[in-house]
Amino acid sequence: MPDVQSTVVEFVNKLRKRKIEGSQATAKCTVELLRSVISHQRVPHANQAAALIDAVKAVGEQLVAANPVELAVGNVVRRVLHIIREEDLSLTTAAMGGLDLLDASDDDDVDNCKGIGYPAMSAAVVAAAARSTLRPPSLQTLLEGTPESATVPYTSSSGADSESKTADKSSLTRKLKHDVIEGVNQLIHEIAGCHEQIAEQAIEHIHQNEVILTLGSSRTVLEFMCAAKEKKRSFRVFVAEGAPRYQGHLLAKELVARGLQTTVITDSAVFAMISRVNMVIIGAHAVMANGGVIGPVGVNMAALAAQKHAVPFVVLAGSHKLCPLYPHNPEVLLNELRSPSELLDFGEFSDCLDFGAGSGSIQVVNPTFDYVPPNLVSLFITDTGGHNPSYMYRLIADYYSADDLVM
Repeated sequence: MPDVQSTVVEFVNKLRKRKIEGSQATAKCTVELLRSVISHQRVPHANQAAALIDAVKAVGEQLVAANPVELAVGNVVRRVLHIIREEDLSLTTAAMGGLDLLDASDDDDVDNCKGIGYPAMSAAVVAAAARSTLRPPSLQTLLEGTPESATVPYTSSSGADSESKTADKSSLTRKLKHDVIEGVNQLIHEIAGCHEQIAEQAIEHIHQNEVILTLGSSRTVLEFMCAAKEKKRSFRVFVAEGAPRYQGHLLAKELVARGLQTTVITDSAVFAMISRVNMVIIGAHAVMANGGVIGPVGVNMAALAAQKHAVPFVVLAGSHKLCPLYPHNPEVLLNELRSPSELLDFGEFSDCLDFGAGSGSIQVVNPTFDYVPPNLVSLFITDTGGHNPSYMYRLIADYYSADDLVM
């Protein structure tokens, strides 16, 4: 796969140099790259799933190492691995059901064989579908896989019977890559449409004449509020500026352009203004397995202020931001430090920034993210609906396999 390998190297360099930022952009590019890897991967006749899993894991490890703080990369890698395992389980169960049907027909006469209907799905298939509430086994798998084995012509020749079983099993295993790619395409569609799915729920949460506080810049938050505005809801938005990058200024401009009443406040004024606020709505960088949130720096201060004044604290997050890891896991990098130049002018403070001077120099710390514990969160709104923080672990369990948590 020379072409695919060069694409992987190019994408790794982009992640390492932070040329691709934002959870949705990185998630979409990652899953599209993995789809290309799967489509070009040459798999053996046996153990196709293991070959695909090894190939995806090998690429996934490179991507995660390139930018560990972008947790959405690891999330979608694990989602793709889960798709492979679920499709393999579905096809394997269908193949076993078809072979059992043929074995049973060996002892029957031709007339009885003609009366055989489609075999019922086994408990394993039903359990797999129940576990995968997001993406049940594809319709093509159920329609083509099981009936194929059920409609093999009857013959009394044991040699022809054996060939029929082998051909049937082979046809089912060849479908694995096709079904996996189909599942990955569904994942791409899900990531691309997460903003619209979340925005459709805005009318249920934003009411007339309310005051909403937000922090930083989030397209999900923007679309959520604009969707409420389109439903003739009149409300005001307080936007904390999000220093030192001032991402709140960008969001405020977008809100004003869409016709929303917007007020920009400083980050330090959040506690002073929170008593006038009806709800705090923020976008998340990642949602951890315990229900904790990684968001823009300063968001924990807003959460504490909301709790103090009994103001609901609502987090908007697409399903690709749901991380199956816990904050205390050693492989989780919760934060990274940005350039000190965003805080201080090197020219003006050059004398104080002499790091060789020892205790007399200024140390600059400029973190990118903040962590909000689950007890400060009132509600999560995802593309599958609203959920309490205590339910997030169950929702996350539907998206990932336990074997893929550590790569």
